[in-house]
Amino acid sequence: MEPVRKVEGKALPLGYSDVDTDQIVPSDALKRIERTGFGRFLFAEWREDPDFVLNKPEHQGAVVLIAGENFGCGSSREHAVWAVQDYGFGAVIAPSFADIFKNNCTKNGVLTVELPKETVRRLLEAVREDPEATVTVDLESRTVKGPGVETTFEIDDFVRYRLLNGLDDVGLTLRHEEDIERFERSRPRYMPRVL
Repeated sequence: MEPVRKVEGKALPLGYSDVDTDQIVPSDALKRIERTGFGRFLFAEWREDPDFVLNKPEHQGAVVLIAGENFGCGSSREHAVWAVQDYGFGAVIAPSFADIFKNNCTKNGVLTVELPKETVRRLLEAVREDPEATVTVDLESRTVKGPGVETTFEIDDFVRYRLLNGLDDVGLTLRHEEDIERFERSRPRYMPRVL
């Protein structure tokens, strides 16, 4: 996992509340066995509508997704995060997230930022008015800056540490590689070994 320090660029003003993981990535896409290539399935059913915000040329290349309350609710499929990330989003801003989706984002290097509903509304309106506007999510300073918005956000210290250092669950374990190897060398030969 790559470290996340700052996500800066155009934003996609989705704004919908209660977007579930089936809407983020349809179940048809779950037949894939790789973790890559899910971006093309992001909001697939909604993208059939030519007026859907993600289809608009002015929003191409957005790196920050701005959503409504309870983003990522529904099933626990990690594929939803893979689709968001594979499409190019490094951060998602919303008033609230489903817990499992938020946790999956952390484990995959996508920064989730919870801001008050009114702040998210102002940011959505500003980006809808000026699609070229830059939104900056700075994890080091815990700030979000955009047109008419400059605010701080809270994030768990350990989650912040993981993201800043690019540590997924495997990366956290590998920080103890020497201890693991020492333990394996000290185990009796008749015990199962990890290769």
